[in-house]
This record gives sequence, structure tokens and C-alpha cells, in this order.
Amino acid sequence: MIIDSQVHAYEANTPEAAVAQRAELARSRHGDEMVATMDKVGVDGAIFISAFSLYRYDASYAVEVQRAHASRLAIVKPVDPVTPMWPTSVAEWKKTPGAVGIRIMLTKENKRAPDHPGLDRIARAAVRYDFPLNILCWDNLDAGAALIDRHPIRDSSSTISAFCSRACRRRRRSPGLTFQRCWSSPGARTR
Repeated sequence: MIIDSQVHAYEANTPEAAVAQRAELARSRHGDEMVATMDKVGVDGAIFISAFSLYRYDASYAVEVQRAHASRLAIVKPVDPVTPMWPTSVAEWKKTPGAVGIRIMLTKENKRAPDHPGLDRIARAAVRYDFPLNILCWDNLDAGAALIDRHPIRDSSSTISAFCSRACRRRRRSPGLTFQRCWSSPGARTR
């Protein structure tokens, strides 16, 4: 079985699509197209991460696509560390069919310090709600490693997954800290 570790789908670039940023999208990559492509290349399932650059913290499109392809897709949602609604957001997300994790956006462009209290609250919420925590820190690896080092995880069911190879290589072993898998690039596949 082949599971793609990270895919994104998004609506066509139309005035009706309510997205945060209008990237110059040459074409859509909606859910049906993504699943058809998966079929073509022999991918059995995927972890669908809501496209932050387009939807920010709104995962409603990811939920819609997952519902249409429930047997093929699991979904991960970015969580906003500064909103006062984040505890409710994570608790509600846990009840969402197909939800398998939450994500922290820790890139330099977000200008968030690795010791931001919201990041620590999200990491604790990942443990509380038994969610893997995905940390996107591709241009901010030291900050990602610092966050990981502060939050040892008890067992493999509550795992921090960092999509940054340098942070994975240089991480210090904390008691109980485990990584399900570290990928050097988005979209890597595992068998």
C-alpha cells in the first residue's frame, strides 16, 4: 500500500472561491482531480493537509473533499496559535470525520518566535486530544527543533512529525520523544 504523506487540493481560481491569497493558479487541483491522479500513479491513500497559503486556518474545503473521498483521504488542519478560540478549535477538530492531526505553521514569514506561548498550547493540545502534530518549519529549522525539544511525547500515538530533515537529524533525544517519520520534502511517499 502506498500512502502519500502530504497532498494539497484547492478550488479553482474563481471569484466564488473564498481564499486568503489569490496565487496565480494555472488550474485547479480540486479533490476529484487529486484522487484521479492518485489512481493514475498507484497511490492508495493520502494525508491531505489544508492548503494554508490559500485557506489560512479554515479547513472547510479539506473537510468537504475528505467527505467525498473518505476511504482515500485523512485530513490535517493548521491551528492558529494566536486566536483565543484555539482550544475549541482543536476539540471540535477531533470530532471531525477523517481528522488525523493538527499543524503548526512555523515559517520565518509568520514571524513567530519558537517560544510563543500559543505554540506550546497547541503542542499540549496535540497530546491532550491524541493528535499527531505536524510542524512546517522549512525555512526556520532551528525554531522547529527548539519547539520539538521542549515537548517530549509519551508514546508513538501522540507524535510530533516535522517536515524538515535538518531538524530531524539534529534533534536531541528527549525521554519518550518519537517521530513517526521525518521527510526531507513535502509529498514524499512511504510504503
